[in-house]
Amino acid sequence: MEVRAIAKDIRIAADKARLTMNLIRGKDVIEAKNILNNLTTKAAKIIVKVLDSAVANAENNNGLKKENLYIKKCVVDEATKLKRVFIDSRSHTGRRDHLMSHFTIIVEDKEA
Repeated sequence: MEVRAIAKDIRIAADKARLTMNLIRGKDVIEAKNILNNLTTKAAKIIVKVLDSAVANAENNNGLKKENLYIKKCVVDEATKLKRVFIDSRSHTGRRDHLMSHFTIIVEDKEA
């Protein structure tokens, strides 16, 4: 049975977060958490929270065991951009886009 957890509008670029997410794709939940705990990136901290949420959903809502779960699918999608204006050279206005992302992790039971 698939169980998912989603974190929306997280203030990190999707390209940076995908580098970390690719490390845990297809791994066991316990192994993935060990990998993420040894990383120092901002994305790793966010992915740990989403992974913990997916595991908690599986345990509490569906009665699955943590030891039997693996990451079936994990995706980082681009979200809307925060568009910010700043004063550029010669009093022109420039624009800086602050990128945001949506994190989705789907875990499944190995025996399913």
